[in-house]
Amino acid sequence: MIAAPPWLHARLRALHDGPHRTGSLIITLFGDAVVPRGGELALASLLAITGAMGIGEGVVRTALSRLAAEGWLERRRLGRHAFYRLAASAQSAFAEASRRIYGPPREDGNGQLTLVLLSPEAERERARAALEATGFVALGPGLFVAPIDRPLPELPGLIRIQAVPYPGDGPRLSALAWPLGAIAARYRQFCASWAPALADARPIEPLAALVARTLLIHDYRRILLKDPLLPPALLPPDWPQPEARALCARLWRRLLPPSEAWLDAMARNAEGRLPPPGPELTARFADRGVQPDTCYET
Repeated sequence: MIAAPPWLHARLRALHDGPHRTGSLIITLFGDAVVPRGGELALASLLAITGAMGIGEGVVRTALSRLAAEGWLERRRLGRHAFYRLAASAQSAFAEASRRIYGPPREDGNGQLTLVLLSPEAERERARAALEATGFVALGPGLFVAPIDRPLPELPGLIRIQAVPYPGDGPRLSALAWPLGAIAARYRQFCASWAPALADARPIEPLAALVARTLLIHDYRRILLKDPLLPPALLPPDWPQPEARALCARLWRRLLPPSEAWLDAMARNAEGRLPPPGPELTARFADRGVQPDTCYET
């Protein structure tokens, strides 16, 4: 384990209170810290990071084997040393997840929706799977809805309708289609969990900063990838996602310098030290600026 501030000790205790999905944590680490620095990490470096989280080597090795079998990571060996990188088959999924996590919100779209009706000639199960994969949800048998910016699968038998809810009805419709109450509760819990970290201005040692940065993005990512990211006109007025994102962005920026210092000094790939990060790292959360946030104010 590591010398960590109390708020990080609390998060690490919570990590081990239940199943912590080691594979998902590894994916978060690669997407957040490894991909911007060439994409490859030595197993020894990975074990140093997960060991600081209190995760055993055997658990990590099992998770890596599963991720490789599922097409998320690729392994190569040089002598007695193993190295992992993002698999080519997973790059598009990583890119989309990164856009959702770090990029600016989608354009508003004025609350417009796409409704899709399945005509009799549609292959219903195939159409349902394809629509859900691109962000549509079922409102009823053969009727699906999504914000206007979601792509429509090119399948026969889909009838598309462009619609705008009556003023004030957008949030009610969204609450019928998506589990917004549960998602909002998770955002508020995220704010409550990480507010003490943002309030603590004391320096944090580099490996602890990298652990905290990984857990921060892991927690935020797990909520965000369930969020349909609806435009404001389709959301309740007290929707907490913007405040949660603001907290995440500010704390991530604070943790970035010390965590990158650990990667500079200690992390290795097959060629030796990791290369410096590309410009995409500093472009993350760029739209947030230094705006004041509210979800964690006391």
